[in-house]
Amino acid sequence: MATYEYRCPECGRFEVHLPIGTATAVHDCPRCHYAAHRVFSPPYLSQVPSAVSAALVREEQSQEAPDVVTGVPAQRRPQPPHPALPHLPRP
Repeated sequence: MATYEYRCPECGRFEVHLPIGTATAVHDCPRCHYAAHRVFSPPYLSQVPSAVSAALVREEQSQEAPDVVTGVPAQRRPQPPHPALPHLPRP
C-alpha cells in the first residue's frame, strides 16, 4: 500500500492509503466529501528511525570495505532478568 496525499479546499490536507498506481487525481474528502485534488509530495524517507538508518549505512559501507576482526570479542556480563518476569503466568 502506498500513501497518497490530497488537499481539500475546506478541510486541508489528508492522506489515503491505496494500492500502488491506483490513486486518482481527485478523491472525496473523508470529512466534508468535497472533491480534493492530489498533492505530489516527497516520499517519507526522512522518517526512518535513526537506528535503522545507521544500520543501513553500516551495511552499505561493509559491502565495499568490510571490517576485519583480529580477535575474539570480550564476553559481555550476563544481564539480570527483567523484574516483571516472575509475575508472568506460567504454562
